[in-house]
Amino acid sequence: MLEYNEYLKIFIALLAVVDPFAAMPIIVAMTAFDNSINLKAIARTVVLSVMIVLLMALFFGQNVLLFFGISISAFRVSGGVLLMLMSISMLQGKVSETVRNSDEFKHPENGETIAVVPLSIPLLAGPGAISTVILYAQRGHGLDHYLMISVDIIAVTSILWCVLRATPWLSRRLSQTGVNVVIRLMGLILMALAVEFIAGGLKGLFPILGDKM
Repeated sequence: MLEYNEYLKIFIALLAVVDPFAAMPIIVAMTAFDNSINLKAIARTVVLSVMIVLLMALFFGQNVLLFFGISISAFRVSGGVLLMLMSISMLQGKVSETVRNSDEFKHPENGETIAVVPLSIPLLAGPGAISTVILYAQRGHGLDHYLMISVDIIAVTSILWCVLRATPWLSRRLSQTGVNVVIRLMGLILMALAVEFIAGGLKGLFPILGDKM
């Protein structure tokens, strides 16, 4: 089990990657919330889907890597590059192409179906979030370690639920400038974490770098 401040760091990293506030404008554009009942159903489905995907990545993600013969160090570098690409887009106030490309921005049919795809996957629980969970999971061992990361995931999805439920209220009161500021701050945090992932992965792939860094 890691130090408690490390789990706080994991929570911040997951919050930056999932980034509920960055998703808020997209959710407003994609979903016409005609009444509160529909909003509650969509919010519930999104939160449960994201939670299940991230928990599956936590408990089984590393075994999947072993099955395909991918080393943790290689995955750390590739995950760091992915997070770097996402953070650059966020710093520009955009949605990364790794999250949703131009073709996926077509207005889908309303309903709970879009709560799973594309709102939950890949918009929120996308490659970046899954990579982050797997990378942090392998940094510790034991049931306590996995339980603490599970708590982080539940905390992040709880915040996500609050943002989704408050989306109509926030969209009326938070200006586009305010949304852009939040997105850029999250992007800056995410970029720093990406650099850390890449540096750690390169040290694992090339141990000689550990003596020079």
